[in-house]
Amino acid sequence: MKTDKNTIIGFALLAILFFAFFYVNNQQQAALQAEKQRIEDSVAKENAKRKPVVDVAKQLQDSLYNDSLSKVQAAGGFTAAAIGTEKLTTVENVLMKVVFTNKGGRIKTVTLKKYNNSNTKQPVVLGGAETDDFGYIINTGAQKTAHTGSLFFNEPTIANGANGAQIVTFTIQSNDGKSVTHEYTLPASDYMIDAAIKVSGAQQLFTGGSANLQWNYTVLPQQDDLKYERQQSNLCFSEEGNYDFNRAEAGTQKDFEKPTNWVALKQQFFSAALLSKGGTFSSGNAQVTAKPDSIKQLLAANVNMKVPIQGNTAVIPVQWYYGPNDYTVLRGYDNNLYQMVDLGSGMFAFVKYINRWVIMPVFDFLASFISNFGWVIALLTLFIRLVTAPLTYSSYLSGAKMKALRPELDGLKKKFGDDQQGYAMEQMKLFREAGVNPLGGCIPALLQIPIFFALYSFFNSAISLRDQSFLWADDLSRYDTIATLPFSIPFGFGDHISLFTLTAVITSFLISIYNMSMTPQTQDNPALKYMPYIFPFILLFIFNRLPSALTWYYTVSNVITLGLQFVIQNYIINHDKILAQIEQKRKQPKAKSKWAERYAQLMETQKKMQEMKDRNKK
Repeated sequence: MKTDKNTIIGFALLAILFFAFFYVNNQQQAALQAEKQRIEDSVAKENAKRKPVVDVAKQLQDSLYNDSLSKVQAAGGFTAAAIGTEKLTTVENVLMKVVFTNKGGRIKTVTLKKYNNSNTKQPVVLGGAETDDFGYIINTGAQKTAHTGSLFFNEPTIANGANGAQIVTFTIQSNDGKSVTHEYTLPASDYMIDAAIKVSGAQQLFTGGSANLQWNYTVLPQQDDLKYERQQSNLCFSEEGNYDFNRAEAGTQKDFEKPTNWVALKQQFFSAALLSKGGTFSSGNAQVTAKPDSIKQLLAANVNMKVPIQGNTAVIPVQWYYGPNDYTVLRGYDNNLYQMVDLGSGMFAFVKYINRWVIMPVFDFLASFISNFGWVIALLTLFIRLVTAPLTYSSYLSGAKMKALRPELDGLKKKFGDDQQGYAMEQMKLFREAGVNPLGGCIPALLQIPIFFALYSFFNSAISLRDQSFLWADDLSRYDTIATLPFSIPFGFGDHISLFTLTAVITSFLISIYNMSMTPQTQDNPALKYMPYIFPFILLFIFNRLPSALTWYYTVSNVITLGLQFVIQNYIINHDKILAQIEQKRKQPKAKSKWAERYAQLMETQKKMQEMKDRNKK
């Protein structure tokens, strides 16, 4: 026991000694660290006393001085224009307010008085981003150049022109008498601004006998659906009088190798364009970059257009268009600008003629005496259905004949069972004898395709629909919203629910049910059998982000279709008479068409091949 007690006492003493050792050691280390820090602080203070004091204000002043000195040196003979303060000048007409800046002697922003931004509910403003600029390189001295966008022009003069126009003039002048003048003519009631770049001493100021006009422009959103507006934005241009465009949603680049009339940045309802007045740009290029949604910009464009210079006193006439993509307004200019209004493009480019010659005239006529555009669309739908009524009746008549043949078709199915070739041959024979076209019911569906794409293009481009409300829709040019989701559904659905989309889909589903009940099923393929029910579901994802004008049209069209089907099938088409006509048709001698003969031969060949395969298996 003594041994155990002594052992315990020994271990306790050792533990005390260990704790004492670590405590003393830590105290010494802390003291050494404190002394080391004191020495370092003393050395730092001593060094700080010896180091010269940095004057931040003086550094900034020196930086500005160096920058100013660099600008002055680059300005060469245009020393007076190198340094200055930006001053804005505002000039207005009936349609817009134009803000000019003396820095670069250019247009800074344009405010359109008749249109509001869908987000801010304030008037639409085109331009004004920090990176926006316009100018060109000039020779300012021996081995010296400057960009006019960085030079400060004299305070502008404003004079009255013809027919109420206002003329705004900016000028810079060199020490040796050379000058550059930017003159703008703002009409009393127009979106097109005439401009002229007048250069005295052009042979010395420009290299290679040409000026390279550089236009940087940022396309700012005007609609609240930024993604959809970007999809509708394009780089548009006219080369040798021929209009074309590049999709700009993901950015694009274009080299102009042919003489070019104009270049424009088009968004869904508004555009900014640089035009060569009375001539062409000899060549150039444009680069468009898509911007992320987070910075609330659509696109950033850099446009470079070359203009030949002749003589020592040169005038470069150009025009600027800042305004709406209004077909009527743009049609008034003789320069193809109206083609920016996308009434049909790509594989459905032909529908633009349907829009120009049918849809738009009727729409404008109805809108001339009906103020509510929702009812204008409803009447337009009724007009379209009346025009296509003969084909619709022919389709329903074909459907009634198919319904009359349903018992015989069901009998053929039972007779042939799994023999699809034999069933198909007898089915074609039955249709031929009865004088029935099995594809007759497809005509209205096929006709709906070009009409739908024509109206899709029209309603996406009709600026007259902006801010026009109808029922629960606040703006017929965009989708209506009855509920906003806390998440986004993929496949194009988005984060909202459109009520007009639901009405269009539901009425489409009702039409599918009605058609399936009226038409005998000649297909055993489940995919084909249930396609009429799947299609309305697909429309739900396609329609939810489309303009409510289009989904309202589709709803009205579907309601009219249901009504026509019910009336024609129950009150116009006489089913007993149809049966009698079918029986009479059967008694008439038949002249088989070449197509029918080839089809019958094909079916017969396939049947024989199938029989051979079955025998080989046995």
